[in-house]
Parts: sequence; C-alpha cells; structure tokens
Amino acid sequence: MLDTFKKTYTLSFKYKIPHYTQRYLDTTSIVKRFSKFFRRYLYIVLNGHLSLEQNEIKENQKSILWINLSAPSLGDSLMDLSSRVLCKEKNIDLFTDTKNAHIYKSDKIFKDVITDASQIDKSKYDLVIIDSYGTKSLKTKFKYVSDLPFVGMYGYYNGPEVNRVLYSFHRMNQLLGYKKSEDEINTTAKAIMYILNEDEELIENTNLPENFITIAIGGEWDYRTYNSWDEIIEYILANSPNEKIVLIGSNNAKDEEKELLNKFDNKNLISVVAKYSFNQTAQVIKNSKVLLCCDGGLMHGANGVNTTIIPLFAHLTPQMQLTNAIKAYPMYDKSDVNNIKVDEVIKNYKKYLEENQ
Repeated sequence: MLDTFKKTYTLSFKYKIPHYTQRYLDTTSIVKRFSKFFRRYLYIVLNGHLSLEQNEIKENQKSILWINLSAPSLGDSLMDLSSRVLCKEKNIDLFTDTKNAHIYKSDKIFKDVITDASQIDKSKYDLVIIDSYGTKSLKTKFKYVSDLPFVGMYGYYNGPEVNRVLYSFHRMNQLLGYKKSEDEINTTAKAIMYILNEDEELIENTNLPENFITIAIGGEWDYRTYNSWDEIIEYILANSPNEKIVLIGSNNAKDEEKELLNKFDNKNLISVVAKYSFNQTAQVIKNSKVLLCCDGGLMHGANGVNTTIIPLFAHLTPQMQLTNAIKAYPMYDKSDVNNIKVDEVIKNYKKYLEENQ
C-alpha cells in the first residue's frame, strides 16, 4: 500500500515536466495526504475493482469510454483531454459534465459526447479511462461500467500542481507504450479545439473587421484580472490609429466593457463580450492576429486554435501553463497580474510586432 501511496505525489512516466510537487509536500501534512489516498484506495478495494486496474492501453482495446469529471473549468478540461490526439486509432466516447461537453460537440477524436450517465452502453467498450480517482468519477465507473478494466490518467496522483497538457500527453504516451519520444511530445503537445462549421460561418457572417487583435477582459479571480487594459489600448491606438481591437470575455467583464467602450472610439474598439458561446468566441480568436489576455479559459481556447498569445500569469508560471508548441510572449508575477507593469506588456506587444510583421 505504501508504494501505491507514493503515486499520489510521484509522476508515473519516465519523462520530466514542470511541477510544484515539493511545494505541495511542504505545505500539506502527510496525515491529510494519506487520509485522502486511503479513502480512495479503500473505495476501489471495497467495490472489487482493484484487479481491474491496468497501467497500459492494450492494442486490442479499441473501444474506450473516457470519464472526465474532475476538470473544474473549461481550460482545465481542454488541457486534461489534450492527449486524445494520440488516440486517433481508437474509438473513444467522452463522458463529461454538461458545462464542458459543448467544447467537444464537433470533436474529431471523440465519437460521442455523453452527459447523462444512463445513456452509457457498457457493451460498446473494452476499456475505461478515468481522469482521477475522485469519488464522482469512480462512482460513475462502478455503477455504469462496473466489470470493465480501467486506467487512470491522474489516478491516485492528487494535490501537486503540474503542467496539465504535458502531464496528459506524457501519461497517455506511457499508457500507449511510449510510441513517441520525449522530444516528440514536448515539441507537439498542446490543447486543440475543433470548431463546428456552423459556428465558423456564424462568426464569418458578423460585422467583425478582416484584420484585428483580440483582448480578453474581465476574469473570475482578482489576481488574474488585469486592470490596465485601457492603457494598453491607448498605446496601441496612439501608434496604430487604424488598428481594430475586439474585446472578448464572459459576463464578469460587462462593467469593464462599458468603461472601455465609453473611453474609446467605437470605430477602433468593438465588443463581443458575453455575446457568443465559448467555441464561437474561440473562432473570433482564431480569426484575430493575436490575443492579449490573462491566464484563463480563453487563453487555452486560443492555444486550441493556434493563435499567438501575449498572456499575463500569476501564481502559476508560464512554464506550468504553456508548452513549446504554443507561440507566446508571456509575463509573470508570483502573486497578482496587476503587479506586471504596463510598460512590460507594451514591450512584449512590440516584440510580437517585430517578429510577426
């Protein structure tokens, strides 16, 4: 059991990725860590599933159900499921929360996206992938696909922050028998989004300009909500009077949207804040030259559609959130994005212009 407990803070694959394991071990007591692990371990044992756990996806396991219920946000979901692109030879259905399911409605890897567990047909599958051994995911496995073998992506690993995209890719690569080298994974790993044709057409038929940049405003957390976008916009328009800027964001950006629209000429500043779905907004980002943003779901959406980003980070470093496959000009402060000076954002914007014009 002690060897299994080590899995809660030890990466299972043989390659290195950015992580905050030591920080987690230093700030979380062993009693708390072992208690959480033991509850999960005992839950699996008492439900008779210990013998069904695998540490590989076998060649003959072609039809798979992927249970992904632990990702709390759209960005986390995109990162955790990013490695599905390594499974193109498999037939994979996704079972996930309703709030995340719409991201994958036009997915080219997942054959079906299920949000009602009663619609799971266990006779279709050879194997189950479980995101982590949290209660919600395990309950779904035990109740609806009880007799099928399973693998865990995070499994017992719980607590330490990691680069979620690299974790997903390297773990999947391990499960598939290390078909890719470390360098192949590190140079290609990134989130990916597939946009419905109807969403593409909807955005193409709007009155958005042909040539524009996007800025994501607002934010769920204060430390990841930048309060100086007006100064950035002022600089951009002073140096490029004909530049078009499209504001994007969710309902939490409505107050800032109003302030910015009142301050700047609407010939230059256009807002689609809270106007479109996440996927439709990702298409707006895809059509733009670059996205200026803070760490959040729309940043991951931009990564999913291959748009260059100028992101601001706090708490988690850029190395924890980005990969080598992403073109980015990042900035970081350990506690709050508002400690990042306007001049530094402008410096990175100018660097982007120099390298892309």
